[in-house]
Amino acid sequence: MVTAPREPAACVSLLCSCPVSAISAGHVRPDSSADVAGYLARLGLEPPQRPDAPWLAAAHRAHMARIPYENLEIQTGRATTLDPGESIARIVRGRGGYCFHLNGAFGTLLATLGYRVTRHAAQVFGPGAEPPDGSLTVDHQALTVFCDGVRYYVDCGLGDAPLEPIPLEPGRVRRSVQPPFTYRVEPWAARPGGWRFVHDPKCGGLTSVLIAPEPVGQAAFAAAHQRLSGAPDSGFVRRAVVARRTDTASEVLRGRVFTRVDADGETRRVVETRAEWYELLAGVFGLHLSDVDEAERARLWARVSAAHEVWLADQAAPVEPAAG
Repeated sequence: MVTAPREPAACVSLLCSCPVSAISAGHVRPDSSADVAGYLARLGLEPPQRPDAPWLAAAHRAHMARIPYENLEIQTGRATTLDPGESIARIVRGRGGYCFHLNGAFGTLLATLGYRVTRHAAQVFGPGAEPPDGSLTVDHQALTVFCDGVRYYVDCGLGDAPLEPIPLEPGRVRRSVQPPFTYRVEPWAARPGGWRFVHDPKCGGLTSVLIAPEPVGQAAFAAAHQRLSGAPDSGFVRRAVVARRTDTASEVLRGRVFTRVDADGETRRVVETRAEWYELLAGVFGLHLSDVDEAERARLWARVSAAHEVWLADQAAPVEPAAG
């Protein structure tokens, strides 16, 4: 997972006063042209008999394990859009994406299968203070799904959490044990109707997500997508990231560092060779990269290795004493 840089303040005003057209667009529409059969084949699932909670949970688990969070399109210099149809086609080809792609695609799949899906703007936080005033700088897309009389927080776009949807109960804290981790969803105190997702601290990196209550359209994420996928100082541009959540573990590849967290704790190793790195992508994350030719593979490994050296230098740099 990556805690993305904060986006321009202009995004905040969009959420504080969403136009009627954006709210209407926030309810995800079915897409009759989507390759539902190909998507379900990637998930290893048959279509649901009806849009119920058990199938939703099974699809979420499969999505987290089989369709990785990855920013390799950015690393190879390939432009992507927010179009869920494009994201679905890429998933069917054997690839993944990051939050705007994964939740955009999954939301459209669910809506096409008959679920009531709403998209929401959100912000991801690492260790440190969250804004006390209810403001939000968009860098994440989250979903809510209503089925079987319950509203669920659904999010396949955080990389390694959550494994399953979490029920949302207005005004109540919901603790969700999804072994070997425990998550929490609670009301966002500074934003009535909003939510706060709290990650298990064993996983490091991301600590929480603030989720706005208003439904929004895809346009709400345009500025953030442009920034995260193209700005030189964006963490998504500076470093390759691939992640997934299985029934037993969190697995994350950041650059050349592979981390696995399970019930026994954390293991970490540095990937030393190009062959090992590509074998890890294929064997652990299912990314065979059949659409990346030999020249692109060589450039990608060189970029990942250069970023790793920068990371090592940063780790070795002396810490400046605190002022005063």
